[in-house]
Amino acid sequence: MQIQDKSADKQLSDEQSREIAETIREELARCRISRQALAEQAKLSLSTLEKVLGGRRPFTLATTVRLEQALGVSLRKSPVVAAPQAANDVAPDSLGSYAHRAVTWLEDVYITLRPSFGDKDAIFAYRTEIVWEPKVSSLVFREGDRTDTAYEHTGEVAVPHQSGFIYLVIIKHGQHRVITVSRPTVAGEMYGIISTLRAGPGSQLTPIAAPIAYVPLRNVPKPSLGRVGPGDANHALYGKHLRRTVEESFALFLSV
Repeated sequence: MQIQDKSADKQLSDEQSREIAETIREELARCRISRQALAEQAKLSLSTLEKVLGGRRPFTLATTVRLEQALGVSLRKSPVVAAPQAANDVAPDSLGSYAHRAVTWLEDVYITLRPSFGDKDAIFAYRTEIVWEPKVSSLVFREGDRTDTAYEHTGEVAVPHQSGFIYLVIIKHGQHRVITVSRPTVAGEMYGIISTLRAGPGSQLTPIAAPIAYVPLRNVPKPSLGRVGPGDANHALYGKHLRRTVEESFALFLSV
């Protein structure tokens, strides 16, 4: 007679289930895997996966093990008593109501790339740091090492659950600059669109949109900053990142 292993059917606690669901959602976004693909790899029905991720059914040990094997990561934490979450560990609703621990994977130093607005053959590169700022209870980004230091900005980072995109927003004296980028790829890179104003002669300003890429600093052995022209050793690499924005449909630019 075959004896069934009852421990495999053991239901995990609500707290454990919430933590596992959150980790799975982060891995799906990071690896750009659909829920359907994950369900197939874990040999689960999509309905079961949707229910456990949505909190309508607790995880069982067997389900968790299958998902761990499919994702190649550990989903179970050591049993500890969870401390009450501090009030300044959750971003305001206007930025997506995300908890700090849920977005630590975004905290990094990036090389920011966009086309030069003044030289069609050049790429403008500068440094951007994304960190958690307890004073405002959210992620913030800080630009640096720009040749046009007068335009270095600091702004807020919105991470809404609905769209799956990340928004770097600056609102200064009523003026808005918005950068919309994808969730990070496996290598930590983010691609999207910058919508801002181009400075022209005198006080002339023109609305402009362009592809933009955030590449972790560690991914570029000897980064070049400023206006990077065709003769620079990093020009080809930077151009490849910007083209990837459009070629892999991270963002679309429509012609009239």
